[in-house]
Amino acid sequence: MSATERSDRATAAGLLVRCLENEGVSVIFGIPGEENIHLIQALEKSPIRYVLTRHEQAASFMAEMYGRVTGSAGVVSATLGPGAINMQLGVADATTNSTPVVALSAQVGHDRDYKESHQFIDLVNLFRPITQWSASVPSAAAIPEMVRKAFKTAETERPGAVYLAVPEDVESGDADPVLAPLPRNVVRPDAPAPGQVRRAAALLRESRRPIVLAGHGAARNGAGAALVDFAHRMRIPVATTFHGKGVIPDDDPHAIGTIGFMRRDYVNFGFDDADLVISVGYELQEFDPARINPDATKKIIHVHRFPAEVDAHYSVGVGIEGDIGASLRALADAAEPHGGEPRPVAASCALLREEFERGQRDDRYPLAPQRIVADTRAALGREDVVLVDTGAVKMWMARLYPTYAPNTCLISNGLSTMGFALPGALGVRLARPETTVLAAVGDGAFLMHAQEIETAVRENIPLTVLVWEDNAYGLIEWKMDLDLGTHSNVAFTNPDVVRFAESFGARGYRIRSASELLPTLRAALADDGVSIISCSVDYSENLRLTERLGELDAAL
Repeated sequence: MSATERSDRATAAGLLVRCLENEGVSVIFGIPGEENIHLIQALEKSPIRYVLTRHEQAASFMAEMYGRVTGSAGVVSATLGPGAINMQLGVADATTNSTPVVALSAQVGHDRDYKESHQFIDLVNLFRPITQWSASVPSAAAIPEMVRKAFKTAETERPGAVYLAVPEDVESGDADPVLAPLPRNVVRPDAPAPGQVRRAAALLRESRRPIVLAGHGAARNGAGAALVDFAHRMRIPVATTFHGKGVIPDDDPHAIGTIGFMRRDYVNFGFDDADLVISVGYELQEFDPARINPDATKKIIHVHRFPAEVDAHYSVGVGIEGDIGASLRALADAAEPHGGEPRPVAASCALLREEFERGQRDDRYPLAPQRIVADTRAALGREDVVLVDTGAVKMWMARLYPTYAPNTCLISNGLSTMGFALPGALGVRLARPETTVLAAVGDGAFLMHAQEIETAVRENIPLTVLVWEDNAYGLIEWKMDLDLGTHSNVAFTNPDVVRFAESFGARGYRIRSASELLPTLRAALADDGVSIISCSVDYSENLRLTERLGELDAAL
């Protein structure tokens, strides 16, 4: 019997696809190989969309950002050996960013996985340190249980990536027709322990200058409304991490900005003055707690779905574990409102606002970073999404870009990976097809995955990329100048970005004056096609910024 004559219910590949459908998978990103052709064939008869990419690493970023904005695991697929290894960076990025991803790859058959063999490497052990669970599928009979466990592990408690290797002889083999996907079991949020809430309320009542630090967990758990209500009822200022941006709108009177800049910033002053930090969904990989608790003397209330990591500068006085929104509501009910903002908080907000407004008026060319941030904000709606790549662009956007809803300013800050934003924008656009999406990238990050412009054009996925061009690895130059007083080995040359974009069938734009950026952004974002915008940036502002921040009096 030929492969085409076999019933999908009788093949392992068909069973795997049905299990993926059962998990709600609507799209898989990847590149096929010789060893998983049966899976690709089975997907042809499935409503699951297979997005063929130009690099497995890019596919893994697409899956990661899909998982980031949906909360459901994004899926990436690759062949064995080099294909699987290529997708490791996005898998590691997902785990360090607490984002659900299920990564699938082919593997050699059981007839040669015990010896030296062409393209064989122990992928399960290679993926183990960068995933929540890494395993090989031993037989078709194991597929339903292993797929269910993979998605449950990726999506619940603390999300992250999971890896499954599917050996060639399993993938191409038969499956018992009675095998079927397992029911999806939904884990309900836990109520916080009343005793812990009472202990936390006592700490809060004793505090004179509390402050909230909201992190990625608050965004992931949909705790934004509860956080805003808590801040208003308690009259406590709220700072966010890079990952937490938007969990409280930046125009809320209790929002004081984003912390995580590489040097002391305005938002730090609120923490200098604080005697209690209420960390809401904060995870240590987001940024070093020593930055807000250098003497390890501040009291900390940890509010999250899971216990805090151990760190000398993050000694938790009380931990409230459970549903974050429910925990905040319970704490607000048990505690008492505070008298008002400490003076440094109000002053730091004013400084940040003044810097943004100066950027709006800055007409220099090449453009000031503050002007690019301001025009990007003006071009995007409150619910639109910008993905900000790693580099100097990240520092400017993270600290200065006003954000009004969770997961609308997406940054990699667990692994801080360069090159994720362009392919990641495709994942976000497929996850939220009605949402306007922009990738803001430095020119160094741009060429790491510029080949995915072809994917966007071929797959008819609207994409707008704003390239901040300075012909260098600007963040490394900034760091070297700060710490060493000089820099080296950071400069490079770029192709003509406009002609490069056009060679893929995309639109290319070059900004020649500050006044051109905003209308160009609006035109590109309104287009249903693929647009790449080249914008020269004046990074002499980098050192000016750190000099200004260094001159500020901590007491304001």
